[in-house]
Amino acid sequence: MSINIPWSDLADVYGFIGNSLLKPMTQTADAGIDPGFWASFPDFGDASIREAIARCRRFAEQAASHVSNGEDVVLRVSVEYTSLFIGPPSPAAPPWETMYRSDHATVGFGNPTFEMRRILRESGLELSNENNQYEDHMGIELLYLSTQCASLGFAAGGEPREASGAADSNALAVLGFIAGHPLDWIGGFRERIAQTHPDGYFAVLLGLAESVLTWHANVLRTRD
Repeated sequence: MSINIPWSDLADVYGFIGNSLLKPMTQTADAGIDPGFWASFPDFGDASIREAIARCRRFAEQAASHVSNGEDVVLRVSVEYTSLFIGPPSPAAPPWETMYRSDHATVGFGNPTFEMRRILRESGLELSNENNQYEDHMGIELLYLSTQCASLGFAAGGEPREASGAADSNALAVLGFIAGHPLDWIGGFRERIAQTHPDGYFAVLLGLAESVLTWHANVLRTRD
């Protein structure tokens, strides 16, 4: 199952989006507002991903024009980040899975948090949580997915044929994680972002994440 799936590229994509959701742009790379970055972004041969990338690139092109007029776009995107994911008084689009498991959830800590703690622990991963985020944060879920894809990419490129059965099992585990975690709630998360910042950076970024997750899950489901 793992053969011909671009695991390494997927690891990079999930890693970039995950990191972008965990810190404001003032504390991370500003590649997302560089049109050239999106020109070389992998679309995996999928039309919906290609269109999502085009939306990201259009945002970056508009950002470039604002920069040329003297605007601090990195600061603007960082302010958007704060409004959406931090507050005050509370985040407009809470980034934790728990908040999307019940219409009445008001606290971003629940069963998905404990489940993600277990998943990370069983994978031998230790969360460097300097921002004190709950483990079911979308950024953390995507970073976990990035590590799993990176591991499968290494196995596909360097492991002997006898290891293919284990790789297939791990790929199925990735499918289960995608379907049961980020893909299952990213739609509601993206909708909350769009309610308050429909023309912002994170609306297009989450649209891209959803397109990649959907394509990835479909490829894993349909491969022999």
